[in-house]
Amino acid sequence: MWFEDRGEEPMALAGGPDSFLHHPYHQDKVEQTPPQRPGELAGPGFPAPPDRLASHQEDDVDLEALVNDMDASLESLCAASETVPLLHNGQHSRGPVPRARVLQPQAAPRQRVQRSQPVSILAVRRLQEEDLHLRTSSLPAIPNPFPELCGPGSPPALTPGSLPPGPAAAKQDVKVFSEDGTSKVVEILADMTARDLCQLLVYRSHCVDDNSWALVEHHPHLGLERCLEDHELVVQVESTMASESKFLFRKNYAKYEFFKNPMNFFPEQMVTWCQQSNGSHTQLLQNFLNSSSCPEIQGFLHVKELGRKSWKKLYVCLRRSGLYCSTKGASKEPRHLQLLADLEDSNIFSLIAGRKQYSAPTDYGFCIKPNRVRNEAKELRLLCAEDEQSRTCWMTACRLLKYGMLLYQNYRIPQQRKAMLSHFSTPVRSVSENSLVAMDFSGQTGRVIENPAEAQSAALEEGHAWRKRSTRMNILVIHRTQHWFHGRISREESHRIIKQQGLVDGLFLLRDSQSNPKAFVLTLCHHQKIKNFQILPCEDDGQTFFSLDDGNTKFSDLIQLVDFYQLNKGVLPCRLKHHCIRVAL
Repeated sequence: MWFEDRGEEPMALAGGPDSFLHHPYHQDKVEQTPPQRPGELAGPGFPAPPDRLASHQEDDVDLEALVNDMDASLESLCAASETVPLLHNGQHSRGPVPRARVLQPQAAPRQRVQRSQPVSILAVRRLQEEDLHLRTSSLPAIPNPFPELCGPGSPPALTPGSLPPGPAAAKQDVKVFSEDGTSKVVEILADMTARDLCQLLVYRSHCVDDNSWALVEHHPHLGLERCLEDHELVVQVESTMASESKFLFRKNYAKYEFFKNPMNFFPEQMVTWCQQSNGSHTQLLQNFLNSSSCPEIQGFLHVKELGRKSWKKLYVCLRRSGLYCSTKGASKEPRHLQLLADLEDSNIFSLIAGRKQYSAPTDYGFCIKPNRVRNEAKELRLLCAEDEQSRTCWMTACRLLKYGMLLYQNYRIPQQRKAMLSHFSTPVRSVSENSLVAMDFSGQTGRVIENPAEAQSAALEEGHAWRKRSTRMNILVIHRTQHWFHGRISREESHRIIKQQGLVDGLFLLRDSQSNPKAFVLTLCHHQKIKNFQILPCEDDGQTFFSLDDGNTKFSDLIQLVDFYQLNKGVLPCRLKHHCIRVAL
């Protein structure tokens, strides 16, 4: 490096050690060097005139020694410390450490002088810091509004949520039908589950979300249908359906009823265990949900032969490995068991019209359909039970053995969500309603009723007076606006609706009577059996009432009757709990 002495303070060399400026030998040589112009400097790339080359030979030797000392200092600094180089602002560089090209020191004619200890702060850097201190001290102190971003453990400035979103998930249009034949096209994501789609339809249809809605996979050409599990992906299921198949949106109260009353779904004579069981409800479900247990459902079923129209009654047992039939009576020896169907890549369906379409011996048919089958009825494994309870037991066991804990998680999710929202639920009555008082306007001026018993009596009297003021036309029409009234449908249709929406205790609907035009019929499910009760009109003091028990309990309209039997069992086998509903999409 070459310098021109202009009478100023010696400046720091870029990249050089701090000891260079304070070495006495170097300072002496810089001061003794006569001032020269840049054109008169001699060095590599700057050829000097011949007449001046000899006069500056001693200066060239001194400067050469100076360069040698600088190179040796840089080499020792990089080799000894091995620290990350600092940038101009004193921060560590984040890139790879650049290796300086080490120059071999040339032999100096003079003996190398020992360097002194380096000073921590350069003169120029000290001046810069003082200048910065003077500038900042004149400004008012402003507190840091984001101290959490300055700590060593602070998160990065760009969090994952602050980055621009990636490519959007694929969307697909799905057409969903309701019970009355109406349909709606819904745009869904590829990862949307059946539960998510049901909640979306409930929101758009303004229905009550009681966690009993289900998405049904319906195959009219095969006469099959099943309710999708809540965790199943809708797009994935649709990919296995034929063009004639469709999705239905309906109620299913029995979807998780076996978790509440398992003994009603699994008769003792049909269930066997590999280990001793105490027979309790909890133990019964744990044996099904535990993958290490070996529950087994056994009994006689009517089995349709593949590719034929004939049915055979065989002894069948259901295990985790699949559905087997015995080739020798009721023997369960391994040599007598033959595999009928595998549950791994199959789904369980119920037959819609088994007698008419497949010549089934009973009305309680079900089917194990492989996922690869779309239109081929020859590859379906068709079976028939003797009664509804047996069919429900077989179908529920197939679901439990296939999905296991997934079903229990689907059952618990709505309950956990309800428990979380219970703390934020609004009161039954608002503040303004609680501030209301009962008033009596029978006289010329109104008065506040202070006695609570008198206020309740006045409310009941007003309610009865309102019903008396209603005409006969209102009595005959008002119930038709209710969801539980289904109009003029046949007995078979009412039974079909109740079976579709789940055979649970207390499921009901009301319809017009086909035998008596002035009467109505209450269709009720109890113990997985459907019963019908006729509601007859009766007159008292010129007014028309309705009764279920030959006039012992009379009601002015059907709404009063339903409200009463939802609270009291009366002559019915159970109280009215759930009503069948049809929603127009």
